[in-house]
Amino acid sequence: MTERKASVERKTKETQITAKVNLDGSGAFAVETGIGFLDHMLEQLARHSLVDIKLKAVGDLHIDQHHTTEDCGIVLGQAVGEALGERRGITRYASVHLPMDETMTRVAVDVSGRPYLVWDVEFQRPKVGDMDTELFREWFHAFAHNAGITLHVANLYGENNHHIAETCFKGLARALRTAVAIDPRQADRVPSTKGTLSG
Repeated sequence: MTERKASVERKTKETQITAKVNLDGSGAFAVETGIGFLDHMLEQLARHSLVDIKLKAVGDLHIDQHHTTEDCGIVLGQAVGEALGERRGITRYASVHLPMDETMTRVAVDVSGRPYLVWDVEFQRPKVGDMDTELFREWFHAFAHNAGITLHVANLYGENNHHIAETCFKGLARALRTAVAIDPRQADRVPSTKGTLSG
């Protein structure tokens, strides 16, 4: 099987970010974004998806966290999309209900080549840790659109904002783990009657 790995580097006046992924890894991670809670979430994403993630970001955090958060989603999404290649043999679809104490979040993905995000998540606090809660949607949007996946995230219930955010990332991890896995019955075919998942 061809190695499903990719490296992406992105430099702008606002951020400098490098990312490496291995879709067939063990969930190893080395993440430095300058935003503590985002580091924690991306580490959860790696560990529970079994995708190895190495990401380092230097951004204009003296302004706010927006550019760094969004651009990390862009770069990580690009790396995943590149590692997927033609998406031959993948399972493609997956969904999960992810519980964490009092919270339940549903995440569904289609590794379709057609980027789309449905985000049905609300937070009752402006921050979790040092991270602005409004930025979670920005990260998921950037990731989905650059990875080329359709992604639906819905928090069904919950009270603790940390738990709500964490179930979104862990739910993505578990759904992505299944969706990008190689299905031996596909026999290297693209899982589409069109013969392509390029959009």
